[in-house]
Amino acid sequence: MYIASLIANPIRANLDRSTVEAVRNAWGGGDAVWLNVGVAAEFALETLPQNQWDVWADLQKLSIDLCIQKAQGRKKRLLIADMDSTMIHQECIDELADEAGFGPRVAAITARAMNGELDFDSALRERVALLRGLPEAVIQRVIETRITLMEGGPVLLATMRAQGAYCALVSGGFTAFTAAIAAKLGFDESRANTLLVENGQLTGHVANPILGREAKVQALTQISARLGIKAVDAIAVGDGANDLGMLGLAGAGVALHAKPSVQAACSLRINHGDLTALLYLQGYSAAEFSA
Repeated sequence: MYIASLIANPIRANLDRSTVEAVRNAWGGGDAVWLNVGVAAEFALETLPQNQWDVWADLQKLSIDLCIQKAQGRKKRLLIADMDSTMIHQECIDELADEAGFGPRVAAITARAMNGELDFDSALRERVALLRGLPEAVIQRVIETRITLMEGGPVLLATMRAQGAYCALVSGGFTAFTAAIAAKLGFDESRANTLLVENGQLTGHVANPILGREAKVQALTQISARLGIKAVDAIAVGDGANDLGMLGLAGAGVALHAKPSVQAACSLRINHGDLTALLYLQGYSAAEFSA
């Protein structure tokens, strides 16, 4: 048995009953269940529809996301999340580079790395090298003035923790940022790369080993084992190529506003909804959300 979820952005709330019923009727699905009127609805399916991606493409034109997954085990016991462009709107290294006067140059490298066009480790070292001599104090200024939370993040964390899930922030970014974001959102732990500092200035180097794609997979494996659960019991979310390993290993891997190469590799794609979409995908209704 499968569950088809239709999800809109909560601000637009443009998911109407006629759209849900049209898809349900075309596929011979079960009764539609509204998790949040205007925002999220779901129905059961006995088999995967052959035209899933054609319908997905049509719904994308209406700014509505469509996800289909197995019904069993949807509610997860572990959330493992990327940070940059996932839990926050920004790429932290791009913001630091902007302060150093290399903003556009670094942003272009970041975009290519996140789409899988460049080796992540090499691209990270190249970008960090451009930060050499930047005062360490700039990091805190960037956190306070440039970094904004992705919509739905606080509710996602509060709800999953209230339901007994463990939450880990695993980033290819930097510990100075993950520590602040993890504390603000309520993550149980965080992992990231460490920018090296000497005499109050960034050295242009990052500590080894670099936390990239394989390290995110290891984090999922290690945390799952420590909790006594399996990777299938986790929901992972990310947007970049370095997230693909953990997205593929988790029971539910969600590509959130992701790069084209990442979307192509993931069956659960959220392009219009916010982070509360991860709760709807697990079958939670808005009435069950925690603040």
